[in-house]
Amino acid sequence: MKLMTLGASALLLASTAVAQADNWTAYTYSSVSTTSAVKGMNRIAERVAEETGGDLEITLHLGKTLQIASADITQAVGDGIVDMAADFFFSGNVPIARVLNLPMLIENDDEWEKAYAAIEPTLVEAFAGQGVVLLGGYRYPEQTIFTTFEIDDLADLEGHKIRVTSPEQGHFIEEFGGAPITLSGSEVPTSLERGVIEGVLTASAGGAKNWHEFLPYNYRFAVNYGNSMIIANADAFEALSPETQETLRAIVAEEGPATTAAFLEDEEAQKASQSEAGMTLIDAAEGDAAMAGEKLAPFWEQWAEENGPDYVAALQTVRDAIGK
Repeated sequence: MKLMTLGASALLLASTAVAQADNWTAYTYSSVSTTSAVKGMNRIAERVAEETGGDLEITLHLGKTLQIASADITQAVGDGIVDMAADFFFSGNVPIARVLNLPMLIENDDEWEKAYAAIEPTLVEAFAGQGVVLLGGYRYPEQTIFTTFEIDDLADLEGHKIRVTSPEQGHFIEEFGGAPITLSGSEVPTSLERGVIEGVLTASAGGAKNWHEFLPYNYRFAVNYGNSMIIANADAFEALSPETQETLRAIVAEEGPATTAAFLEDEEAQKASQSEAGMTLIDAAEGDAAMAGEKLAPFWEQWAEENGPDYVAALQTVRDAIGK
């Protein structure tokens, strides 16, 4: 009987351990497994499984493999449809986070680091309002201007149709006489071929990696930065043990910046390969940055005031952090 009792106890302990193990479903907007974004999320999943001893297993699904639109990722995580995600298209659900993407506000890597550190508490609170925990994130290299037409300065945008990914980018194009058009990434190649658009705002290591054959010119003018948030469902996160929560946060805190670094490295490699393939890279014209910053500054204030006091405060927090 004692042996049977011990055996039963062992089975009970084993079944309890299995019950306590968490299996999360994660999702990313990126549909290409070789991107730095997906590689970074896979590293997170692998490290979490190893460093928690299997207490948390994360299965990552690529973009378009689940019935979740890119613009709905924040909501899908908040509703518990998936437990975790890399969320690039968060702006519709957490619009205050777009303060980091305002054109000409943040112009270099140093300013980005200062701005993000200053605004992070606001972002944590805003995402919490959607039922998600903001664990960290990564960013793409600066968004520059790729075109089918010759471009030597911003004035050359006048009269041309440019694909954008946000209303803020659209305002930038309008400031210089262009016509902004919002399209999904999958629509870009055929739209370029048919002349529906004549250019895009993206990074060499981003969209240009796939569309470079349609874009013979790259005006190396930094319009803004794009970034992705790494988020988790609040209830699922709270259900983890404190130790697992801490491990997950620590891993994301390391792998987010590592993903950013990988993108920056790839940006230089892609610029070189795109140039070798025949793309003309044009340095930003002297005075364009100062002129564009002056033109766009009133828009930052308009954007904040139209959205309310919280946005005014968020903009001021970023401007104070970077001294603008």
